[in-house]
Amino acid sequence: MQVFLVPVTPFQQNCAVLRCEQTGEGAIVDPGGDLDAVLAVVQREKVKVVKILLTHGHLDHAGAAGELAERLSLEIIGPHAEDQFWLDSMERQGQMFGVSGAHPCTPDQYLQEGDAVQVGQVELQVLHCPGHTPGHVAFFDDASRTVLVGDLLFCGSIGRSDFPRSDPAALIRSLMEKILPLGDDVTFHCGHGPSGNLGHERATNPFLQMAPNQD
Repeated sequence: MQVFLVPVTPFQQNCAVLRCEQTGEGAIVDPGGDLDAVLAVVQREKVKVVKILLTHGHLDHAGAAGELAERLSLEIIGPHAEDQFWLDSMERQGQMFGVSGAHPCTPDQYLQEGDAVQVGQVELQVLHCPGHTPGHVAFFDDASRTVLVGDLLFCGSIGRSDFPRSDPAALIRSLMEKILPLGDDVTFHCGHGPSGNLGHERATNPFLQMAPNQD
């Protein structure tokens, strides 16, 4: 699986364009805005987009999901149903941050722990990881040893947990019980900033120092 990151909007959120190398099919993960920039990457890399995936319902990750779904006639897959209240409040979120053009959306399919999403020959395992938001999910491709973590984990830091229905204890549990056990060799792509390596974060991220060791 190839991953092309496109920082979008003033939030510099990493919208991810995924591409199955065998079939050319792909998905767009967390289209927060700046769709022309995202679609330029789709065209440049010759990706046949078949799905829109959402890790969670915050404005910077889902603000343009409805518009993109309409433009490309695609289904929106994810996040977990617990984040629908965020997707319903998209316009209010936009007003709070001075962002126009964001509209509420309802996914065609909610995701939960244990689900799998097929993109070409790529099978993305779905991990329900509450904490940053109650319905946050991550997408793991075992074949390429890659996980898309949304706003759960960053290089040297972790996601915020001061939003409505955030839960700091649940966020730490999600990281320690769902993300870190994927393995130290796994590359993670996050919602903001550079990508990283789980082993490096285990060893150096101050928020993860209490994580159990991996064999």
